[in-house]
Amino acid sequence: MKKLFDEVSADCAKLVTKKYSTSFSLAVKLLSSSIRSDIYNIYGFVRFADEIVDSFHEYPKQVLFNRFEQAYKDSITDGISLNPILNAFQKTVNKHTIDHSQIESFMRSMKADLAKQTYETKEEIDDYVYGSADVVGLMCLKVFVQGDEKKYEHLKETAMRLGSAFQKVNFLRDLKDDYELLNRSYFPNVDLKNITQVQKDLIIDEIKEDFNEAFKGIIQLPIEAKLGVYVAYKYYTRLLNKLEKIPVERLLKERIRISNTTKMVILGKSYLRFQLNMF
Repeated sequence: MKKLFDEVSADCAKLVTKKYSTSFSLAVKLLSSSIRSDIYNIYGFVRFADEIVDSFHEYPKQVLFNRFEQAYKDSITDGISLNPILNAFQKTVNKHTIDHSQIESFMRSMKADLAKQTYETKEEIDDYVYGSADVVGLMCLKVFVQGDEKKYEHLKETAMRLGSAFQKVNFLRDLKDDYELLNRSYFPNVDLKNITQVQKDLIIDEIKEDFNEAFKGIIQLPIEAKLGVYVAYKYYTRLLNKLEKIPVERLLKERIRISNTTKMVILGKSYLRFQLNMF
C-alpha cells in the first residue's frame, strides 16, 4: 500500500504545480516522463515553503515553518511523511542523492523572509538568491542528469545562473506586492519609491547576463530535459523583455504578466525549433 500512497503524494505535487504556476506546469509537461514526476515533487516542496512565508499572514508563520522544516527532516530520516508533498519530495531527494546542504540553504533563505526586509549589500542578496533559487536549479539538474555526475559538475554553474535569472525576474515582476504587502526590497541601494530608469536598466542588464550564461548550459542538457527547460527560459526572457519596455513607474503600480496566448505561441515556436534541432 505504500506504493499507492507514493502515487497519491506524486499526484498532490503535480496538482500544486498546476494550480500555482501555469507557465511552469506547461514547461514540466515537456520533460520526459522519466523525470517529470521528480520535478513536480521539487516544485511542490519549494512552493509550500514559499507559501508559508509569503501568504499565511493571519497565522503564526514562524511556528508553521518550523513544523514544516522538522517534518521535512523527519521524512528524510524515516523515508516517509504523512504530508504528501514532503513524502513525494523525500522520495526524489533520496532517489537522486540531492545534496542536503542545498536544501538547508533553501530553508535559510525562506526563513530570512520571515524577518529580513531589506538587503544592504550585493553579498547579502547573492546569498539569499543562492538559497532561494540557485539551489533549486541544482536540485532539478540532479534529476535531469540522472546520475551522470560528470555532466552535473559541468552544468551546475549554468543551472545556478538560470535559477538566479528566474528569481531576479520575479523580483521585478513582483515589485509592487513585495513592497506594499510584504515591505521587502531585494535590490541593494535602491529606493523602491524612487527607483530610476538607470537603476532599472542596470538590473535588466544583470539578468540578461545571467540568461546568456544559462543558455550555454540549456543547449547541453540531456534530451529528456532540454525542451522543457528551454520553454521556461523563453517564457522568462519574454517577460524580461516586457519588463524592460514598460516605464519604470509602472513597476510599483501593477504586476506585469505575459498572456496565455503569448505563452502558447512561445510553446509552439520552441517545439518547432526543438524538432528541427535549431538550439
